Order: sequence, then structure tokens, then C-alpha cells
Amino acid sequence: MTVVQFILIAVAAFIVFAGLFMVIRSFKRRGATEAAAVNYDKNGIPIIPRHERNIVDQPDLEDTVAGETSIGPDRSYLDAVVEDAPMTEPHTTVDTQPDHAAIDDDYGVIDDADYARWQDEQRRADSAEFVEAAEQMHIEQEPDAFSSLMSATDSLMPSIDTAEEPSFDENSPILDQHLSESGDDAQNGPLIHAKDNINITILPNQYRDRPAAIIRGRDLLALIDKYGLRYGAMNMFHRYEQKDGTGILWFSMMGITDSGIAPFDPHSVATNSYNGVVVFLSLPHPQAVHSFDSMMSIAYMMASDLDATILDEENEAITPEYKQQLRNQVRDYVG
Repeated sequence: MTVVQFILIAVAAFIVFAGLFMVIRSFKRRGATEAAAVNYDKNGIPIIPRHERNIVDQPDLEDTVAGETSIGPDRSYLDAVVEDAPMTEPHTTVDTQPDHAAIDDDYGVIDDADYARWQDEQRRADSAEFVEAAEQMHIEQEPDAFSSLMSATDSLMPSIDTAEEPSFDENSPILDQHLSESGDDAQNGPLIHAKDNINITILPNQYRDRPAAIIRGRDLLALIDKYGLRYGAMNMFHRYEQKDGTGILWFSMMGITDSGIAPFDPHSVATNSYNGVVVFLSLPHPQAVHSFDSMMSIAYMMASDLDATILDEENEAITPEYKQQLRNQVRDYVG
């Protein structure tokens, strides 16, 4: 085989392969075209390839949503009712009655003025019907804004009877039970027949950087009730053997005012203020030592509650030694 023959065979083979390639390529293109033709959108409408769209009618933009063709309503029946008037003919106005349509049967043109007048008459007619129906149903006219507000306020906030806050102009509730009770002479014997007294003074502590300290009547009444004192003989408070006011009298208490030591006025105790109080044990006493111990114990507790100091008859702070001295004096008392 010569070189020329070899070259001719190679060229022939190339031509055959090229032809096969073109045939295969045409089959692939035709298959892709057929595959594309059967694609459908989400509405079930076939999607036409872009290169074939010029052979079909362009879709109406009014019937297209988001680039997808949609099926719109048939508007052909409107053509028989409303048509565009010829440009050469003048605009014709047709008189209409309130109960006729605002459409000219000759030209199919709507007169704006007549249509507006017709709407106004229709609204008046509707209003008249509403008023007539309201009168028949005995519906009262709606009140003004102020009346409505007042009515709503009355319904939301009904009048409520109020009571005045009790004051201390009259007897304190704590004193009521004291005033209704009166001890007999035997119970108050130590006070009635007293020949001597052991006095203990309770004064609020005073501080330089604070106003003068006093004892408010309300606070004093609370302590009186707390420690079982009872209002009784000689307008004083007394501590009896029992906290309920029974038994023999142990010790008594009076108030210190600007005028000095004085009994209590039961009608003004709660509203008054006191510079201090004095508790005292009357001697002779059948239970002198027991009464003294009770008086000192309660005096210390009241002083703690009032932030006060316990003083003797010389206005000196009572020391433990002096307290024991007083106790011995009470035990050895000879009247």
C-alpha cells in the first residue's frame, strides 16, 4: 500500500465519522425539542420554547400573573353594552330618572353628573328608609358624646357609700373594757390605804441630733394592753394579780406631762403625748415582794419598747445594786 492510498482511506474514514456525528447531533436536538414541548407550568399549561413563541399569539398582559399565562374570564359580553364612542361624534348627555341605569343605550357612555346625582338620590332614599324603620321600632336618637361618656362612667363607677375613718375623739377601743369595769375596795386596798410608795420613772432617751423624744398616747395604749394594765381607781392604770384584771392590785401607773405627774383622762389618752410615765408600788402590801418584782420586770420591758431609761426618785439611772436595795426595803417594810 502506497502513501497516497493510505491518505485516501484516512480522509474517507474522517468523512464517515463526521457524517455520523452530524446525524447523532440532529437526533439529540430533535429529542430535546420534543422533551421541552411537553413541559407544563404549575397551572397545567404547556411551556412553549422561546424560539417557537413567535408562531403563537402573545398573551394578554392583563391575564398574565408573575410571568405565567393564566386563563382569564370571558369579557366578550361586555362589548355589547359598553363601546368606545367615535372620536368625531360629540359627547352626548342623556337625561335619566333615579330608577334608571346611568348608561346610555344609544352610545354606551356613562354621564358622570347624572350618575353622581343618581347616587345622591339613592343615599337619601336609603337614609329616609332607615329613619322610618327606626321610628317604627321606637329607637331613640343616639345621645351626644358627653352624654354617652357620663352614662358609661355611671355604669362603670357606681356610687359607693363611704364611711369616715374612726378617730380618737371618743374613747379608745382598748379603754372601753376598762371603763366598764370597777374594782372593789378589797382589790384596790393597797392603793386606798397606802402609807408609802416605791416610785420608778420611765423617760424616753434624748439624743442631741434628734427632736425631743416623747411617748405618744397610741404607743402607750398598745403597751398598756400588751402588759395587762387596766384603767381603774383614781383615773390611773393598774396591774392586778391576773392579766385579766382579777386579783389584788400589784402596782399603778400615772403619766408625766408638761404640768407634772398626773392621772390619765380616758377620753384623751390616745391623742395626748407624754414626757414619761411613773409606776409605783403602794405599801404596805400583802404581796409586796412579788408585786415589786412584777413592777420592775414590766418597767424594764416597757423601757425597752419605748427606747427609754428607768430612773429612781432622784432621777438617777437604776443600777442592779440599787434595785436590790429597793427590794430589800420592800421586803423589810414596817408601816
